Amino acid sequence: MTATSTLRTGHIGLNVTDIERSLAFYRDVIGYGVIGEGKEGGRRFAFLGEGKTPALTLWQQADAAYAAGNAGLHHLAIEVDTIDQVRAYESALRAYGVEFAYEGVVPHGEGAASGGIFFHDPDGTRLEIYAASGVGASDVAPVPDAPTCGFF
Repeated sequence: MTATSTLRTGHIGLNVTDIERSLAFYRDVIGYGVIGEGKEGGRRFAFLGEGKTPALTLWQQADAAYAAGNAGLHHLAIEVDTIDQVRAYESALRAYGVEFAYEGVVPHGEGAASGGIFFHDPDGTRLEIYAASGVGASDVAPVPDAPTCGFF
């Protein structure tokens, strides 16, 4: 390691219980492209992202849904450019039957310009789609004393 090194998150890997169901959700609703799929023994995996760059990998090796009480991933936040894009995702997710933790687009905290939508994937993994700005100054944060993404 050198003092000039910059760390960046490469991709996020999720264990899933049903890869077909998770692929349908992340490909058809969230909009990730499928970069590749494969098998190792009886286990399946898929790489999703844009072009040849993976953003998310799915690994069918879980036998139970996500458990918020276990150590590991707290939530996955996906950033988009505008609040209008967040609202478009909200509409698509509602049409898919997703239930939300809060009603509509909400700020990350009181007075924050950033905000988004908070929901769960088919295995219960907590997800957030947000924009860094565009939330109204009068919008009330659903959790007054903690970040909105904290305990949904």
